[in-house]
Amino acid sequence: MRWTRLGATSLTIAGALFVGGLVTDRVAAAREARVEAAHPPAGQFVDVDGVRIHAVVAGSGPDLVLIHGAHGSARDFTFDFMDRLTDRYRVIVFDRPGLGWSDRTDAAYAGAFARAAESPAEQARILSRAAAQLGAERPIVVGHSFGGIVALAWALDFDPAAVVSLAGVALPWPGDLGWIYTVNGTPIGGAFLPPLITAFAPEDRLRSAVESTFDPQPAPDGYAEHIGPRMPVRRGAFRANARQVNTLRPHVVEMAKRYGDLSLPVEIVHGSEDVTVPIPIHSDPVSKIIPGANFVTLEGVGHMPHHADPEAAIAAIDRAAARAGLR
Repeated sequence: MRWTRLGATSLTIAGALFVGGLVTDRVAAAREARVEAAHPPAGQFVDVDGVRIHAVVAGSGPDLVLIHGAHGSARDFTFDFMDRLTDRYRVIVFDRPGLGWSDRTDAAYAGAFARAAESPAEQARILSRAAAQLGAERPIVVGHSFGGIVALAWALDFDPAAVVSLAGVALPWPGDLGWIYTVNGTPIGGAFLPPLITAFAPEDRLRSAVESTFDPQPAPDGYAEHIGPRMPVRRGAFRANARQVNTLRPHVVEMAKRYGDLSLPVEIVHGSEDVTVPIPIHSDPVSKIIPGANFVTLEGVGHMPHHADPEAAIAAIDRAAARAGLR
């Protein structure tokens, strides 16, 4: 009798979990459909061996590629930063693989229980090929945050004209990444947590998370509406970001061994109050490793220097262009 009751209880629990999963997926799908309708692709798609990469292109002049950070998309740069550059550069803003409207580079990365993800080198490879299809063979490459390590991977293997790092990841960091990344680093957590967040995360919490990225500066008026706080927490995008971040450190360790070989112009701009990608771990030490790197600290600025002090970020781009002989 006891085993019968246990069996019935187990079936009831399994049934409840199954129904709960179906409801969660349905709510998540509906929320994804609404946010995608409100934030459609703003540019064009480039096909690289069957992988669609989303790119926004505008302006004229030397080619300039902008690469966004974690939990981001091209919309971070198209909010207003891109428009500050199109008078003298041909600007290409990419969605990194798996984020925004770009595909994963390999279908194996997209599975609910997968753990692997695109390395910085793999992202640089496909973005450099997409840029070449758009006519940019040796662009200036600008990377913010996670985009900074992709820009450095581009520099190591794909011969850009110059690199600009804006609060960019550059070197291995101590400690862990927090519970969200820890849970998503497991197959079970990576399968079941993203649908719950997609379906049920409150709008005000998502908006607050976006705005906290700018601390100690406030987020610009209209920024959250422009990027869409729910875009990064769509199931596929959430998994892509978590897995790329979770698997990043070993790639950074190997990349750092090659920085001393770089000979192209490198400009680094970083806010002194950045607690997301801290200066003492990343920009300060890497500026001493890369030959000829020029490092500018923005006092009192947090993790979004291209929004907090766009003139300083643009000055770094202009210096990179001049050092590369493009201006």
